[in-house]
Formats: sequence, structure tokens, C-alpha cells
Amino acid sequence: MTANAADRLIQHYVDNFRQLPWRSPPGSPAPDPYVVWLSEIMLQQTTVATVVPRFERFLDRWPTIEALAAASDAEILSEWAGLGYYARARNLIASARAVAARGSFPTSVAELRQLPGIGAYTSGAIAAIAFGEPAPAVDTNVERVLARLDGMNVADRAAIDRRLRAMMERHRPGDVVQALMDVGATICRPRQPRCGQCPLRSDCRAYASGEPDAFPERSQRKARPHRYGTAWWIERDGRLWLVRRPAKGLLGGMAALPGTDWTEEPSRASGSVGHIRHVFTHFSLDLTLERRAQPVGDGWWQPLDRLDEAGLPTLYRRAAALVLKPRLAA
Repeated sequence: MTANAADRLIQHYVDNFRQLPWRSPPGSPAPDPYVVWLSEIMLQQTTVATVVPRFERFLDRWPTIEALAAASDAEILSEWAGLGYYARARNLIASARAVAARGSFPTSVAELRQLPGIGAYTSGAIAAIAFGEPAPAVDTNVERVLARLDGMNVADRAAIDRRLRAMMERHRPGDVVQALMDVGATICRPRQPRCGQCPLRSDCRAYASGEPDAFPERSQRKARPHRYGTAWWIERDGRLWLVRRPAKGLLGGMAALPGTDWTEEPSRASGSVGHIRHVFTHFSLDLTLERRAQPVGDGWWQPLDRLDEAGLPTLYRRAAALVLKPRLAA
């Protein structure tokens, strides 16, 4: 790729950059590392549209990493409810406390990788955007743009990283990374890319082929496993019995309805009041709801008129809505 292509990319970013609450405008001082870190953790496998209001609410509540580190696990997990991928929230808590104890954010990729929940992409993004380190930060959008640009196989990460570093030689690393993110999100889409709007099209091998959406080659998806489980609806005097899931594992530490383990065999529930199907990243789940009279496990009685304060994840919020909907309609 020519140096002019990188220049065109940055000019396009200056003219069209997405104004997001965690970004600084192109060419301006880098944003607070806390803001960059928080946004990158939230954006893992979650859309920008979903993250923006939740990010702003988090920042209003905990404006510094020290404030976040001082908050209780339950407060943070409750605020995270609905964002999904709850291991991120547990890693967020651990990282915040590690940084607060250290006294400042690590500034290099190698140091950032030592924080819980921070991998190759996230460490590269924080280092490039917050600290100006020429670190390869390759998410799915950046990967797609660069793979199409040179007709590369996405499996050749070394070549993609080299291409990205070359683009950073004449420009601020954070601007290059965010410019590529924007092009990938708005122009160089997985299907029906808007090549006519792309600042890189004159250098792009995928565009020159006449079939840009055929690049990069797509891998075949594996079938998603399916599981079954039962959740118990235990209600008394306008209150609902809730428990907290084990700290480790899926939905770790989150408020929940008590219930059975999730297995590959259908559960045999009596007194069913309905069921929901929920899709996680690695499997789908049929959850049957069953009424019970007596509390199960260690938990607490949550008033039904304050159920939204319990911090239930999406799965259990959907389950509660299924039971309560007929009452609201009556």
C-alpha cells in the first residue's frame, strides 16, 4: 500500500470520524486511558449502539478508575446487567483494582496484557489510542479492511500486523486504528461493502477483483450446541426469591432465579409456566419455568415492584417478563 493511501485514510477520518463519548477528535490529545479501557471492554462482542448509553451511565456513576475499584462487586455486576458476556464484568472489577493499586495505567502492550481480560486486540487498542504506541490493534473490522486491501488471508495475522504498523509510520497510531475501525464499520462491511465511498479503493485488491464481498474467505461455522434447564419461580407476598450464581462460570456472580444445572438432555419439569429459548455465544438454551413454594439455596426476597433493581441478566429478565406479562395485561 502506498503512503498516499494512508494519507487518504486519515483525511477521510478527519472528515467523517464517528463522534463517540470515549473518543478524542483526530489530531487532538489522547483520551483518558480509563475511558479507552472501559469502552474497549464494553465493546467486546457488543455493538456501539448498545454500549454508548451504558458507557455514559457507568462513567457518570464511576468517573475514575479509583471510584470503580472502590465499588462493590454487586454494584458493578448489577450495573453491567443486560450487557452480556459477564466474564467481562468480573475481569473489569479485577483490572480496576489492579490499576488502582498500581497507581496508574500500564502504558505498553506487554504490561496491559497482564491485566485480567485483556488480550492482544484490547491491549493494542489501549496502547495505540491512549498512549500512541504503534501497536497492532486488529478487531474484526480492521482485519476485514486490511485483508481486502491486500487480498490477504485473515489467518496470516503477521502480515496483517505488518500492514497496520506500516500505516502507523506517518500517522498517529490511535487515529490509524480508529480510522480503520470506522471504515470497516460503515463502508467495508462484511456484505455489500460501499466501495464507492472508501478512501482505499484505488489500492484495494478486493475492489479490483470486482467481487469485494468475496474477501476475505469465510470459514464455515460449526453447529451451536443446545442445552436444557429449569428455573424455579418462588414467589411470596409480592416478593421473588433470587440467588446469586457461582462467581466462576457463565453469568458468574449475577443475580438469578434458582434452578437446575443446564444439560444436554431435556429437563422434566412439573407445573411449568412456560419456557424461553436464549442464545449464548457458544450454545443455545431452552429454559423451562416451574413454580415452587419454598426457597431454594442461599438468596434473598426481592420485591417484585423493584425487580429492575436486582441486576438480573437478560436471560432471567426475559423469564420474569414471561411470568409477569399476563398480570400486566389483566
